[in-house]
Amino acid sequence: MSTPADAARERARNTYNAAADTYDDPANSFWARFGRRTVERLHLRPGDRVLDVCSGSGASVLPAAETVGPSGSVVGIDLADNLLAHARAKAHARGLANVEFRTGDLLDLKLPHEAFDAVVCVFGIFFVPDMPLGLRELWTRVRRGGQLAITTWGPRWFEPATSAFWRAVQAERSDLYKGFNPWDRICEPPALAALFAQAGIPTPHIEAEANRHPIASPEAWWAAVLGSGYRGTFEQLDAAARERVRAANFEYIRASGTTSVEANVMYAVARKE
Repeated sequence: MSTPADAARERARNTYNAAADTYDDPANSFWARFGRRTVERLHLRPGDRVLDVCSGSGASVLPAAETVGPSGSVVGIDLADNLLAHARAKAHARGLANVEFRTGDLLDLKLPHEAFDAVVCVFGIFFVPDMPLGLRELWTRVRRGGQLAITTWGPRWFEPATSAFWRAVQAERSDLYKGFNPWDRICEPPALAALFAQAGIPTPHIEAEANRHPIASPEAWWAAVLGSGYRGTFEQLDAAARERVRAANFEYIRASGTTSVEANVMYAVARKE
């Protein structure tokens, strides 16, 4: 019998395997931007061992591998094979031989406990229905003295354009309206702190960062839609409805004069003393 965790896993896998064709579009610079900023907060040292879960196409894996150097190592795990293929290609192009990518699930890591100096999960923990359980799985892989870094979206993700996307979806399929916004569960600092408390993890240092992401054109906004979690909703529309949703979003960007959207982020880092 399928469980909620099974359903969530399949939805995330299908969404991001589909999104892989646009995920690394040059307009989607936010993945690399926030992945690197997460790694910078850990102050990794040469020789450190790092685990990156929900690693995508390597936005935080690659800067971690560069930071820990040849004497260190990084393991990147993700459900989406198509994203991992991009990550491997990028690691090869950068000459990074200290990184390994594996297809895997956050709730079934098949890795030893307390084996890593840092465990990282950027824009991924909210895909697990039981987030405290997911957080504990990550925490058990952190060695004594090591760190757990969780990065999640803050409030008003990609507004005002994200509301235009959902209005267009609602006009076609009301049953899909805002049906895939799992990050909304922990988009404020109190909710993120409460999640760590529920998981039995020491109170992390949480930093809420206000950001904006440039939208240079309707095409740039559409790249963000197709290369993100919204791809899962889009894929459930029929061909005619997809075209109408795309056209409505293009028209919104043109008519509103939108040149940037909110890209608020929260970083949480807990240390295992």
